[in-house]
Amino acid sequence: MITVTVNDNEYSFIVLFEPAEEGGYVVTCPALPGLVTEGDTLEEAQAMAEDAIRGYLESLIKDNQPIPSGIRRSRSGSRSR
Repeated sequence: MITVTVNDNEYSFIVLFEPAEEGGYVVTCPALPGLVTEGDTLEEAQAMAEDAIRGYLESLIKDNQPIPSGIRRSRSGSRSR
């Protein structure tokens, strides 16, 4: 599970980490169609996934598109990530 903060809201997502044939990890998020990223290590793959998810959500919000249903959202207050 990865949680990101966008506009003072926290969104939590299930992500899938799969070993890549050439090394490293490929990351997908079933709730966000088309979101794919990768990293050489699990830590890097997680950081890349957080950035990709944040960017995906920011793009949806900017374009007045709905956040996919089933996404857990909570108010984060003054915390930021």
